Amino acid sequence: MKQFISFTNKALLTSALLAGSVQAVEIEVAYPYSHLFDVTFEKIVGEFNKQHPDITVNFRAVYENYEDANNTILRESVAGDLPDVTMQGLNRQASLVDKGIAKSLEPFIAKEADFAKDGYHEAMLNLSKFDDEVYGLPFSISLPVGVYNMDLMRKAGIEKLPETWEEVSSACGKLKEAGIKNPLFWGWNITGNWFAQALMWSQDKPIVEGNAMHLDSPEALVALETMKSLFRDCDMANLSFKDAMSSYSAGEVAMLYWSTSALGAFERNKGDFEMKTSEFPGLSGKPMGLPAGGNAAMLVSSSEDPEQLDAAWTFLKFITSGIGAAAVAETTGYMPPNKAANEIILADFYKNNPNKETAVRQLPLLRDWLAYPGDNGLAITQVIYDAIEGIVVGDYDDMTALQEEIVEEVTDLLPK
Repeated sequence: MKQFISFTNKALLTSALLAGSVQAVEIEVAYPYSHLFDVTFEKIVGEFNKQHPDITVNFRAVYENYEDANNTILRESVAGDLPDVTMQGLNRQASLVDKGIAKSLEPFIAKEADFAKDGYHEAMLNLSKFDDEVYGLPFSISLPVGVYNMDLMRKAGIEKLPETWEEVSSACGKLKEAGIKNPLFWGWNITGNWFAQALMWSQDKPIVEGNAMHLDSPEALVALETMKSLFRDCDMANLSFKDAMSSYSAGEVAMLYWSTSALGAFERNKGDFEMKTSEFPGLSGKPMGLPAGGNAAMLVSSSEDPEQLDAAWTFLKFITSGIGAAAVAETTGYMPPNKAANEIILADFYKNNPNKETAVRQLPLLRDWLAYPGDNGLAITQVIYDAIEGIVVGDYDDMTALQEEIVEEVTDLLPK
């Protein structure tokens, strides 16, 4: 049995129906990360209902993460039980396009007289383009940032925030000397090997190009060695993100590196200490690039009813432009992929919320969050995840040997 979460404004809908002016069209929507987006969609749907009382939005059970989102849609496509709109990680869109599950949005865009004026950043819109056609509208864009407990940093005598990973390791030493047991949490376990890709892009090297993985490159070895140094120098515990967030909020973790997406949650949950964000450190200076995180809204409806498809497009367009996009920034730490939201609705927002402006300053570094080739992309993600976890828990010390092991396992999973 399907589970639904409904934020529909029943009063508005009922009054409209009684007046006989509209007939409700129901659409189903699914999104990931309830702890990030529940509050966002509550705000968005309230506004959507005011403008579109003729459309009822039902939300399916929330995806745990982007891998779960992708796997769920693939299963539902086989069962013929797809939602109308799904939020998919930017690095998971290609598989849905390749399998014909995602619908091109070009026919809908062509009917929009002012779509080009609606303010979508071209670079962000390109994240969802395949064969020159738009298959998704970017809903939320993130970049990795540093999140600091300034009370703990000052306790260790650290006023200048680190700009390189070597400086992070040095800061860990000072924090441990000051009696701080958890100086660092570094988000190795974030979805889609995002931080591993960040270390590769920091060197201006993509982790994959076409069907060629660059896991055997010198840059990949530097990434592994950097992770090992951070984990060892900082005595980093193997925490889930929820546990790490709880520890940071309780004032126990001094330096936390994660997606800007979680800043809203941090601000709502943190204890009585000063929180400050700063740019993601690099290897010998500022990173040369960073992968764009976040998700896109995709139309995957199996319906052939033009009215239902138009309703799904109406919702998809609403949540990615104007008011909907602004709600993303206001309730999370994601950046709206929309100029109208950034320049008009949020004109003073970043001035008053400097911690959320950090990622905006990094926008020139934005690069693709890359999908792995073939039908085994999720399995490749797991191989890399398991290898990094092995570094965290101390199972691997020889990074050259580990690199060779990763390359061998991944090669077996690549398209022949």
